[in-house]
Parts: sequence; structure tokens; C-alpha cells
Amino acid sequence: MSTATRFSALLAFAIAVTSAAAQAPESTFPATPLASKHYAYPTGIPYKVDTDTNLIRGQQYGYNQCNSTTENQQSLCQTSMLNSLDDFCLWAPDPANSTVADMEGEMVAWCTKPGRGTRLIPAGALQGVQFMRTPDYVQVVGFIDQTQVHIAAGDWGGELDPHGADLRGNPMGGLMYSNAWSGSADAYTQVIEWHNFMGGNAFCLKACDPAGPNAAKFCQHIYDRIGCAYNAPNNAQNGTFESCLGDNQDFPGIYTENGVVMTYTQPAEALGVISTMPYQPNVPASSSCTPFTSAVLYSAIASVTGDVPVASATTTSGAAATSGASSGTSKPASSSKTSSGAAPAKTDNGASTVAASSLLAIVGVAFSAIFFS
Repeated sequence: MSTATRFSALLAFAIAVTSAAAQAPESTFPATPLASKHYAYPTGIPYKVDTDTNLIRGQQYGYNQCNSTTENQQSLCQTSMLNSLDDFCLWAPDPANSTVADMEGEMVAWCTKPGRGTRLIPAGALQGVQFMRTPDYVQVVGFIDQTQVHIAAGDWGGELDPHGADLRGNPMGGLMYSNAWSGSADAYTQVIEWHNFMGGNAFCLKACDPAGPNAAKFCQHIYDRIGCAYNAPNNAQNGTFESCLGDNQDFPGIYTENGVVMTYTQPAEALGVISTMPYQPNVPASSSCTPFTSAVLYSAIASVTGDVPVASATTTSGAAATSGASSGTSKPASSSKTSSGAAPAKTDNGASTVAASSLLAIVGVAFSAIFFS
């Protein structure tokens, strides 16, 4: 066979392979769900944990091997932490002025301490934070200038979790670790079940003990339309920074009515705004709360500056806050069950029935809970 003939044959083969790959049908689900991928920190973590190809939502946006070479305000690290009041990360967008609905699959880690290979939360962005340690989970809830972590002003946000409708998680490939159960500040356990609500200038992040029998129940991920008030009931106060011990909350969606244990079923998003709820969440008892000042807690990020706030995106609070509907996404198939679950932070049991009902009719349960007092 001549050189020219051999080259032509190789070229034809390459074209055929490329064409076959291009025509291969896209799939939705990965070979292994994100929640079933377990890696020791830090040496066992691969560069990316989501390596499946030809899936509908595309490839993992960032990476999971994060170190001093990736630590800057452009980092795309997708390995997160929840350890204590002064040491945690939140999921937030890479591009400024983004909505949670549009970027849920591509969120990156923003942290309160250097040394993680991530972006750092700008000084002053955190305006009140409560850390809670309970028998089965650790939780951080607070108030934040969300524009400083690239969430558009007015965006009521949504939920991030390691599942998603396609089992790739939101963000895709996002990992979380904690030293809360290891007995050592330098030993980290992978958190298998967690949820993080971001939006409405508030947040809540809960990491459930992977050794506990009810991790999936405490870190439930099917109630994404009813926000922090029902998924992470708390007494966080704007302007207050405290670390507490607490009792376990009721499982999200589980409540008692007339002595009967009930399970709440979240209505489909197509049915419109959630205008009423059959129950109010119980805020678990807390104790041993130690107050701190933000200057002491977050001294390591005191020099980190954020972006100048810009006008809110047109897809944010207008439609999402009034209708409870998704604010939309350009991705062909989002794994989000809904993008309207805001992250209101403060809840308790003293809300007026009339006031609550009136507010619910205007903005929906997920957004109204922050105003209960």
C-alpha cells in the first residue's frame, strides 16, 4: 500500500470515528451517581470526579484537586468544607451577576479561610452567621451580601445538593468535607449528604454525619421550593455571629398534626406558587451559644475585596419571587427540580397567621419565611 493510500485510509477512519462520536445519543445519568463517589481528602481526590462524557448537561465546570496553585478569586475549585463558624465554604457562581438557577450546575466554592485552593468570601460580605452542632449534623446559617459572591441582586436563589434529577449533583462534581466528626482538625470526612440554599441575601448549609443512620433524612433534597425555613429551621440573627450546640431538627417535611405524624408533599412547580403550608417548622432548642465578632472570626479574609454591585438580573426577583417558578436556564436539561427555593435564614414559631398568609400570597413560602419573627 502506498503512503498516499495509507494516509487516505487513516484519514477516513478518523473521520468515521469522529462522526460516530458526534452522532452518539446523549444520556442523562452518569455511570456512578455523585453521592456514590467516595474519596479520601486530599490525596484520594481526582482532578475531576465527574468524568462521564456525552451527557446532556455537558462536562464538569471546574475541578476537585485544589491547592495553593488554584487559590485565587478566579478559582474553579469544586471541593468544599464545613467545619466551624470561622471555617466553611458556600457554593456560588463563577461569573458575576449570575442567578442560581442559571449556574446551579457550575457553582464553585467560596470559603472563609485560605488554604483550601478556593476563592475567598470578600470581607464584609458575611453579615451575621450562626453555626450549630447537633448530634447528627453541623449547620451554618447566615446573612450575606450575595453580590459579593457573584449572585445577582434580587435573586431569591435555590438549592444545591449532591443529587439533582440526573444524580450528577448541583454543582456537578461538587464534593464536601468536614472535620466535625474526625476528632482532629486535620482529618476530614467526606460528607455524602448535604444541602445548601443560597439567595435572598441569606444562606443555609447543612452537612449530615455520614455515620449517622438518618443522614439522608436530615439532609433531605426534595423540598427545594420551601427554603431554609423548612429545611434548616434556625434562630440566626442578622448582625450576630455565634457558635452553638443544638438538638436535631425534625426531618424536613415531617410534622405532627393532632398527634398524627404527617409527611408534606411538595407540589409540582407547574402548579404555580406555593401559597400556603400545612405546618410551621419547629426551631430546635440550642444552648452554649458563644458570640464572636466578625473581625476576629474572619481576619484571614479581611483584605479580600469583592466586586462593585451591579443592577439585578432581569431573570431574578421579579418572576421568581412572585410566582415561585423557575427563573430559567440556558442548559438543555437542568437537574434542578425547581430553581425557586430561596434561602431565607431566620425562622421561629411566633408568626402571625394573618400576616404570614398575606405575605405568602405575595411572594410564596420559600421567600416569606425570612420575615417571620
